[in-house]
Amino acid sequence: MTRTGDFSDVVVLDTEGNRISWTEVSRFDDNEMRDLMRQVVNRLYTFQLRLVEPEFQAFVDHWLGATRKWDDPKHDDALYGGHDHQQ
Repeated sequence: MTRTGDFSDVVVLDTEGNRISWTEVSRFDDNEMRDLMRQVVNRLYTFQLRLVEPEFQAFVDHWLGATRKWDDPKHDDALYGGHDHQQ
């Protein structure tokens, strides 16, 4: 939580007890985060459009094996809007 609103009052405590200003450990500025989010949205949009293409579906199916050891996905209840769903 930040009282200043710009995170200049937030610190990270490392395992050795060193206090590091959030502005030193934060990896993305607003412009970089905006660019990253645009890339994510564009890729998800393109993925959804292409999923009906048989050759793209085959490509996806081929790479699904790599995800077998991943955790199962879960609905984001805040985004899902509290509708009845199964997880």
